[in-house]
Amino acid sequence: MPAENHDAVEVIVAKRDGHPLSDSQIDWMVDAYTRGVVADEQMSALTMAILLNGMDRREIARWTAAMIASGERMDFSSLTRPTADKHSTGGVGDKITLPLAPLVAACGVAVPQLSGRGLGHTGGTLDKLESIPGWRAALSNAEMLAQLDDVGAVICAAGDGLAPADKKLYALRDVTGTVEAIPLIASSIMSKKIAEGTGALVLDVKVGTGAFMKTEALARELAETMVALGTDAGVRTVALLTDMSTPLGLTAGNALEVRESVEVLAGGGPADVVELTLALAREMLAAAGVTDVDPADRLANGTAMDVWRRMIRAQGGDPEAPLPTAREQHVVLAPADGVLARLDAMAVGLAAWRLGAGRARKEDAVQAGAGVEWHARPGDVVRAGQPLLTLHTDEPDRFERALASLEGGYDVVPEGSRPELTPLVIDRIG
Repeated sequence: MPAENHDAVEVIVAKRDGHPLSDSQIDWMVDAYTRGVVADEQMSALTMAILLNGMDRREIARWTAAMIASGERMDFSSLTRPTADKHSTGGVGDKITLPLAPLVAACGVAVPQLSGRGLGHTGGTLDKLESIPGWRAALSNAEMLAQLDDVGAVICAAGDGLAPADKKLYALRDVTGTVEAIPLIASSIMSKKIAEGTGALVLDVKVGTGAFMKTEALARELAETMVALGTDAGVRTVALLTDMSTPLGLTAGNALEVRESVEVLAGGGPADVVELTLALAREMLAAAGVTDVDPADRLANGTAMDVWRRMIRAQGGDPEAPLPTAREQHVVLAPADGVLARLDAMAVGLAAWRLGAGRARKEDAVQAGAGVEWHARPGDVVRAGQPLLTLHTDEPDRFERALASLEGGYDVVPEGSRPELTPLVIDRIG
């Protein structure tokens, strides 16, 4: 067995005491953890030290590079069109990837969208798409490339060969209270996106109660860190800071969000989902060098819908099949006449999770039809006794805990006092 360059305790102590880690220490630690030489409890100690003491830009860039080096890199240079991808830091009702990928492809830019599953209160794109009968998330690299060449868009799971260090580290962070460490969030996201080989990347960094970053200052720090990592790696990278105090659209769940996404592709859908889809599409097209196409036209004329149907069929799904619906529903009524002043994203996300739309552990199954539907958005006038929310689940014993998570999650105020609403797109970085 070859001698190791460092030992884990030396690296942990250095970061515990607030010292920057050397390139050699970082390279060794990530590689040794991937190989199983560094134990989970040792990496847990290091990630906690990173959470508490941070990393400078050089350390984060080196950590990201070490995670990329742990696996393969994809190459889309054989494609005849430019590539662009988008990543959201996760929220409630965030179904934007579903209409966005086919829309950008309809404008002439290939979209290799590697997506994940939901955990806790945030939904997962793959879980949503798996509610479509027959659709499959797992594609080989060759299948992914062929679909990009033919259809122009693919949404699928990352293969095991892409940044395997991140896969191992992500699971560890989730159970050790270190998910929120900005250097680790940034390197986790960017190692996969850089290894994926996209030419341009647009980041949707969520801010607010339903986001991992609760304050604008933290979201801005994360966005700036990721834009710097992408730029340093030669990927054209920009970030939008977007509001996640209120959930997106009118649904949170799996099949519920697919249905809403199809409405957007058909030229309808909630205004905020359309606004954010178009804002991100314009950023992706500009980053890929395509400036002569207005994505709003592609939504209006049905070409984005055509790409959606081809993309779903290419992965074994039936875009015309009826989507699953939950067996049971419970309606929450508006308590008074007035204006809905607030609908808290975290409360709605927890309710959807408790109804069966999400998972507590990676191996848990999700219900395709479970979730929450809301019939008003902040700023809307409501009347006492009208349906405010509808809860969906296959298991009625889940309603009680879901209702408990919604307590205090919305306010109805007298009609004269209009609430102050946060703009959806707060800022652009990059």
